[in-house]
Order: sequence, then structure tokens, then C-alpha cells
Amino acid sequence: MSQPLSHYFIYTGHNSYLTGNQLSSDCSDAPIIKALQRGVRVIELDMWPNSTKDDINILHGRTLTTPVSLIKCLRSIKEYAFVASPYPVIITLEDHLPSDLLEKVARMVLEVFGNILYYPDTDHLKEFPSPEELKGRILLSTKPPKEYLEAKAGGPMKEGDAELHLSKGAGDDAAWGKEVPDFQTEIQSAKKQHDDDASEHQRDDDDDDEEEEEEEQKMQPHIAPQYKHLITIRAGKPKGSLVDALKSDPDKVRRLSLSEQQLAKVAEDHGTDIVRFTQRNMLRIYPKGTRVTSSNYNPFLGWVHGAQMVAFNMQGYGRALWLMHGFYKANGGCGYVKKPDFLMQTEPEVFDPRKSQPVKKTLKVKVYMGDGWRMDFKQTYFDQCSPPDFYTRVGIAGVPADSVMNRTKTIEDNWAPVWEEEFSFPLTVPEIALLRVEVHEYDMSEKDDFGGQTVLPVSELRPGIRAVALFTRKGNKLNNVKLLMRFEFV
Repeated sequence: MSQPLSHYFIYTGHNSYLTGNQLSSDCSDAPIIKALQRGVRVIELDMWPNSTKDDINILHGRTLTTPVSLIKCLRSIKEYAFVASPYPVIITLEDHLPSDLLEKVARMVLEVFGNILYYPDTDHLKEFPSPEELKGRILLSTKPPKEYLEAKAGGPMKEGDAELHLSKGAGDDAAWGKEVPDFQTEIQSAKKQHDDDASEHQRDDDDDDEEEEEEEQKMQPHIAPQYKHLITIRAGKPKGSLVDALKSDPDKVRRLSLSEQQLAKVAEDHGTDIVRFTQRNMLRIYPKGTRVTSSNYNPFLGWVHGAQMVAFNMQGYGRALWLMHGFYKANGGCGYVKKPDFLMQTEPEVFDPRKSQPVKKTLKVKVYMGDGWRMDFKQTYFDQCSPPDFYTRVGIAGVPADSVMNRTKTIEDNWAPVWEEEFSFPLTVPEIALLRVEVHEYDMSEKDDFGGQTVLPVSELRPGIRAVALFTRKGNKLNNVKLLMRFEFV
């Protein structure tokens, strides 16, 4: 834990204050608390003035989301920051505030966090501190403040608009069963569809031009100097194209934010530039603006390029989020996972995510049997008249070459099915691969029922025969359901 922060994947939330969809759900500190209890280390807050312009609200701008006060969120962060992990919590702030309110934010942050707030004594860090050095501390990450500009995008959204947006996107991931798309497919679709959907441009998630900001700072010396001084991880995008934004400055480190689509587009031809950038700097990836139902994307496109902050909507559920939960079980569940060495190497060359790799090792998985459903589910939960008919899906999530899903046969009418089936998984990038396990109950007439799931980091699997606990679709552990499995590395 003693390397600079840029050497780690960090458990990152997106719009951490939302309880549901992106357009009309309530804002609250409850999802923030829940995320921190799960070990999430990066919390995102969007700051807007309240109606009387004398206080700060947290809400998703230009939508119908109901606000929660900044002070309430800060107090909850302080109370729950270190319940799951002693390592630093980073608050990414998106600010839409005039300078007097930014000064108020600075006062609030200092008052709530006191000496657990870490901020550097210089304007620009040459290298980020390590998680070990920052144990028990809270950091801020945002763009240095600019002069406040009233939102020009036509005021608040009308109710009908939100419903229209929701009904249009609701099919996207509404079914829990949607598979996570292969990221090669996402790269191809990003190439076809130019990243120009209006909702993307409405968002201020993107980092603005750094040079413009520095000019404005010179012209506007009164802009919240104290607030600016409290920022440890500075966000900013130099002028020019996305490729220019990936140029590293030897004298200072920074954070860059890209949408999942922008990442897919730039990864097409500049994969090694992204990997090189993330060796010293922070890269944050966030969901595209059309994910109004708070669905998520394939996180591996970010991870294989070294992106530290792959920001996810933590309030939903579904396969993409299960991958995120599973990935951060690694390293004791502390919310920081050291990047594999290949992402940090510069010699003989920087890792190229698009090059095909040789198989490094093969994981053999045997599924013997399962039990515990009769204790955790009602007798009639799966089938009105007979015991359930279970089958297991076992596979790998990882780079496209490693990703696969297999299934066992269905065992009919049995609460404790015995499968005794073995699967082999050749792995080219085992360092970031995840083992996926799902149990379903076969239903001839309707959709198959869900019987539990888990995702485990392959890098930390212990060989031998193991009892593997399963989780609900929301990621909560089932009390009794377990599979008996054997893991072997060849």
C-alpha cells in the first residue's frame, strides 16, 4: 500500500447521492453511507446553489431529482468513511457555485473534517501520496474553481420530459439478466456512433480546459482561494483533442475524466497512450449520460487501460455491478487494488491492450454440488408443486480473449443438486480476471428463477476444495446457500 495512488485501482462511485434513476429519484446521504459500508473509496457529489442562493444543495443538475444538503452528506461521510477500510476516501466534487458559496464549501469541509482532511502545501503535486501515507484521511478532487456561470441549458426539466427519457431507456438494463457487453463490441459501437448525444454534453462531468482556467484565475484573483487550496487531486483537461489530453506533464500530476464512450473511442488507436498516462496520473471513467436507469457498463475497458477510477452507479444491481463488487473483494476488501506490474512497465515497451497475449495459466473449476436453498427460500419459491431444477453458470469476466460463460446440466427436483462437472479456462490476463458463478432454476414456461451469484478475483483464488457462498442479485450474502467447488491452476 506504499506506492503512489496512481498505482491502484480505486473503488469508485458515480453520482453517489442518488437513490434510484438519474432523472427523478431522491438525493440522500443513505446511498453514500451504504457505499462506504461496502468499501467504496471515491464518493461523487454535485454541488448546486439552493433556491435562495445562500446554501449548497447536492443534486443531479437540470433534472427532477430532489436535493439533499451538502452539510448532511459531509457529516455522513465523516461518520462512515473508515468503517470498512482505513484507507483514504476521495470526494470528487462537481461544482456549479458562485465564489461566495465556494468559500462556504471550504469552511464547511474544514469544519466537518478538521485534521482528517488532507491537502498538500503546494499547488501542484509532482507525485500522488500513497494510500498508506493517507490512512484515515479524506481528500478532495475537483477542477480548480472558475467564475460561476449560470446554467444556460434552458432551466429545469419538466416532469413530462423525465418520464419520456425514462420510458425510452428503461429497457436498457431493466432486466437483471442483461449480459455485460464485451468491450471490443463497445469500442466498435463507439466508433460507429459519434459521441454527441445531448445528455452527454449537458453534463459537466467532463474536465474543462486547464489553460483557460489558469487564465481566469489570473483575471479573477478573488475566486475562492481557500477552496482551491484544499484540492489534492486536481482535475483538468489541456486544450486540444482527447489524445492531447493524455499527454503527461513531468512536473505535475492530475486527474482526467472521460465518459465510457470517449474512452472506447480513444482506446481504438491510442491504447498505449492511455496506459502511459495512467502510470502517473489519474483517469476517471463515468457512465454515458443516456444511462438514465442507473445501469452500468463493462468495467474491463477501463481496468485494462490502467484507469484507477472506473465510476459506477452503486445504487442499482445487475451483472456489471456484480463484477465491481467481486473485483474489490481483492486485497482484503480495502477499496484499493494494486495494478498488475504489466500496466506499470515502460520497458521494453508500454502494455498494448489491443495486442493478443499468450495464455499465462489455465484455471480448472469443478462444480460438485450446492445446498442451502431450502433454508433461505420458501418451499414454493421456485416451484409451486415440486422441488427446484437447478443449474449453474460458471465463467470468466476479463479481457475479451478470456471472457466466457459455461453451464452445467439441469438437475431436476432437488434442493441439494449434485452436478460434478469440470470446466477449463485458459487465461491471457489472469491478473485482472474474475470468476463468475450464477445459479438459476430452470422454468419451462417462464423466465428461469435466480438462485444466487458470486464473483471472485482469480488472482486470489485458493486452490483446493472450497465452500463458496452465494449472494443475492443486490449483492447481499445469502445466509446458507453455498456451492462445493474445486479450483486448480495449471
